[in-house]
Amino acid sequence: QVQLVESGGGSVQAGGSLRLSCVVSGSGYSYSRYCMGWFRQAPGKEREGVAAIDSASTPTYADSVEGRFTISRDNAKNTLNLQMTSLKAEDTALHYCAAEFWPSAPCRPLPRGFDKWGQGTQVTVSS
Repeated sequence: QVQLVESGGGSVQAGGSLRLSCVVSGSGYSYSRYCMGWFRQAPGKEREGVAAIDSASTPTYADSVEGRFTISRDNAKNTLNLQMTSLKAEDTALHYCAAEFWPSAPCRPLPRGFDKWGQGTQVTVSS
């Protein structure tokens, strides 16, 4: 059973930085083929994609975070990271990592294609 556990959330002031991590267990050597993504959901809003990274570590970002966030993965440790800088109040949300086990299309941060989700970690940015 594949499990995803996020960590690293917290409260920061605008302009600050946070680094989120996601540990994937139960996947064995399959992790390296997964399309992995970060998503977020603010109260009263739909879940939105933040960034995704494919098996070749090619990243894709939402326009709202391009240039501020960096997604990365470590296939040896089955982990996914999101380095967030220049944080804004509008980045406040519950942030989730997710895995697409058998990606058949380019790896994009689109929620409908992902198979397994973590429980989320809260990011709060005060202005």
